[in-house]
Amino acid sequence: MPDDTEPSPRERRSPADCTAPLWPCGMTGAAACLAGVPDLAVVIHGSSGCFFYPQSLLPVPLFSTLIHEREVIFGSLDRLAAVIASLPSTYRRVAVVTTCVPAIVGEEIREVLGEDTLLLDSPGFAGQMETGYGRALEALCPETSADAGGVNIAGLNLLDPFNRGNLQEAARLLSRAGIPVATRIPEDPLGKIGSCGPFTVSVNPDLPAGAGDDCGDLLGLGAVGRTFLRLGDRLPGIDTGPVLGEVSGAEERVQRAADKYLRRFDPPRAAVFGGLSYALFAAETLRRYLDAEILVVGSRNGTRPSPLPVKEMGRIGGIAEVLNRERPDLVVGSSFERSAWPGAAFVGLTPPIRGRVLLRSRALAGIEGTLSFMEEVLNACMDRKRTSTARP
Repeated sequence: MPDDTEPSPRERRSPADCTAPLWPCGMTGAAACLAGVPDLAVVIHGSSGCFFYPQSLLPVPLFSTLIHEREVIFGSLDRLAAVIASLPSTYRRVAVVTTCVPAIVGEEIREVLGEDTLLLDSPGFAGQMETGYGRALEALCPETSADAGGVNIAGLNLLDPFNRGNLQEAARLLSRAGIPVATRIPEDPLGKIGSCGPFTVSVNPDLPAGAGDDCGDLLGLGAVGRTFLRLGDRLPGIDTGPVLGEVSGAEERVQRAADKYLRRFDPPRAAVFGGLSYALFAAETLRRYLDAEILVVGSRNGTRPSPLPVKEMGRIGGIAEVLNRERPDLVVGSSFERSAWPGAAFVGLTPPIRGRVLLRSRALAGIEGTLSFMEEVLNACMDRKRTSTARP
């Protein structure tokens, strides 16, 4: 007998002909990385569409040449020079990110740029978000300094809905161990990016730091514990005890809540979608605490060996097909997955997350990140159970 909590065929969306990629392109990734630097003006050299897409996603000002057909035909260098000349004087340097049309036309853009201007060739066809982000970070030249103390925080990304919360949680945990933050990569001024600390922890391993000795990441309670044990080995005089004690306490809290849930309900059948590291964190956490059956881990940006069923899935048509076949009762991902299978419990993991007001700094990394994620999962699953039992 079919489960009446599942959407009917009329309710269910199956946009199999929708082949547009869901993950931001390399140009948007480059803009996200550069725009994090507060004293760097970022100019998108391209059309209005190329500008308004990243500007709609990023919570900081961007600038653009907004070129039209005339500039494409007769040249856009004068327009670029005028935009740069009009930038506020509060910025220390300028970065110009080229989009598809200027990259194809091949104008000698460097002719109108100052010696101190960063020029980044990162059109949309040159890879995914991580490719553009990596190119931009390389252009910023993060370097370690013997005079810099503390630990860098890497993996920060203005496109990430968990960005502010991740930064705050990482800084909080370092502070509990008596470790100062050296550089927030790439969300500190240019001078600090050129003078990073000797060690780095990451809130998102998909975005390598490019500076400092990598001491691990903070995605999951186990990762937090391992990372702070490494820091304890490499930084004499710090006290990792408070962090490790907090990890143990959080583990017990999550386990108690999960056990209480499992005494009443069956383990969820889950489909997880998002950036690779975030998606694997979510799937592994669900399996560890709720004994969830992981139907698919749909990665937006590649795969790596895993005991979980990881597949690269970046287009809504293929995702809808998987959801219609597997029929999960828990979906973790974006509003695209939620609309493709609306009858499941839903937890937002990756943009876009529409239909909700998001004001507070929500973490996914660190101890609070795991607690927050499991809290949302348990509440979403229980709400779905209540809704299904309340139906006539």
